[in-house]
Amino acid sequence: MAFVIAEPCVGTKDTACVEACPVDCIHPGKSEEAFAAASQLFINADECICCGACVPFCPVSAIYAEEDLPMSWQRYKTLNAEFYRKDRRG
Repeated sequence: MAFVIAEPCVGTKDTACVEACPVDCIHPGKSEEAFAAASQLFINADECICCGACVPFCPVSAIYAEEDLPMSWQRYKTLNAEFYRKDRRG
């Protein structure tokens, strides 16, 4: 199980979750080149340790355990994975 950032993050990109993550698996952070162009933040499922430390820090409740992701936001699993496949973190 991994965590997924969904629709409420789009346009918000509050980075409190980035700071809370103990393994630095949420990108792009404010200091990353990709931050301005990204519409939201993304969790790298390969690096996420599923601790849930980021969840309470999200001010818009956009972070879900993959198994709890609402059906209407299932496409965000794919969007999170695609962000890392393209290696756009720069």
